Amino acid sequence: MGMFQRDRRVFADAEPLDDSYEPEDIRERDEELEKYQRALQPIIDNRPTSNIFLYGKTGTGKTVATKFMLSHLEDDAAQYDDIDLSTVWVSCENLSSSYQVAVALVNELRESRGGDRISTTGYSQQRVFDILYEELDVLGGTVVIVLDEIDNIGHSDDILYGLPRARSNGYVEDIRPVIVGISNDFQFRDNLSPKVKDTLAEKEILFPPYDANQLRSILEPRAEKAFHDGVLNGDVVPLCSAFAAQDTGSARQAIRLLREAGELAQADGSETITEDHVRDAQDELEKNQLYEGMQELTTQGHAVLCALAYHEALDEVPVRSRDLYKRYARICDRLDTDSVSERRVRDHLSDMNMLGLIRVYERNEGLSAGRYHEYELDVPLRAVLDVLLSTSRFEDLAGIIRSAADDNDRLQSNISGY
Repeated sequence: MGMFQRDRRVFADAEPLDDSYEPEDIRERDEELEKYQRALQPIIDNRPTSNIFLYGKTGTGKTVATKFMLSHLEDDAAQYDDIDLSTVWVSCENLSSSYQVAVALVNELRESRGGDRISTTGYSQQRVFDILYEELDVLGGTVVIVLDEIDNIGHSDDILYGLPRARSNGYVEDIRPVIVGISNDFQFRDNLSPKVKDTLAEKEILFPPYDANQLRSILEPRAEKAFHDGVLNGDVVPLCSAFAAQDTGSARQAIRLLREAGELAQADGSETITEDHVRDAQDELEKNQLYEGMQELTTQGHAVLCALAYHEALDEVPVRSRDLYKRYARICDRLDTDSVSERRVRDHLSDMNMLGLIRVYERNEGLSAGRYHEYELDVPLRAVLDVLLSTSRFEDLAGIIRSAADDNDRLQSNISGY
């Protein structure tokens, strides 16, 4: 007997519980899909179309709804001889500037036609934009440009200014670009430059967190396909839905919890998935979510986390936000990235607090100092450094801070003045 043997006692088809699974229909998002359809309708009518921005936390259906709507849009547009429609999709997860987004768009467009990629360095930003306009003009017609997790670009928003104005400025002749921006940050638009806000003229669609009943509606058809008959106890799906609704309202979290419960049942040889399996799965996923929560932070979020880790390594915690901001600003200078305002840093800290990554203390020293907040990590410093070390831009900084955890004196000599 080999070490691994196929086991089909629990799972009939685990694909519906995979993050990449695309359902045949989108549940519990009728209102949002109706707004989405209205926003895309001008493409079918062959008239100018506003850009579209989707806002909502991770797991609230933004990406899956976009894939669903664009799939229908492409099928329906094919019925009309006078509609020339193309779509290009770029994930901005690891992109922190308009330059990088433009390079990614160029390479995505070229790869779709079997062309050569361009280098990620060595060009001026304007030259990359010119190449992008040339590639778009080759397509012609209406080009829907999806920028997923667009909030990662921060203040580097030139791409959101250039693309909507490309036709009016004469950079392209035969295309109508339509931007679909997907953001996990409800306040992303507030931090765009005034000229970009004025240029975008976008439709906004908000995707709120799911409640327990909505998550149950989403889980039930997936569970029916994923597991053999009789495997699920009746309270399993409602409990998965309740746990996810109480935490983040994320469908992705609820689906992962159900899959983890199934894997635990399979591992212990059970023929049924019970409430106990769900509770054990919840404990396991909570540990993993701390790491995922840190990994999914934006570049600005990682910079704030890095600053807090620095103070933690020197035992300078809890630290006031004004002192943390000074360290954060120096980190941004070292990374050659724009810093955000102190208010936005506090917003990032608030998000980390909700994720369970940090602790926040409110101090009140009366008339002498008034009210203020102090912060410290609520997860092991080593775990934070592991995440930062796996992020290329922060690898050097994390290495320096890791040294500080073992030798504060060596830290001071290595980064004096930084």
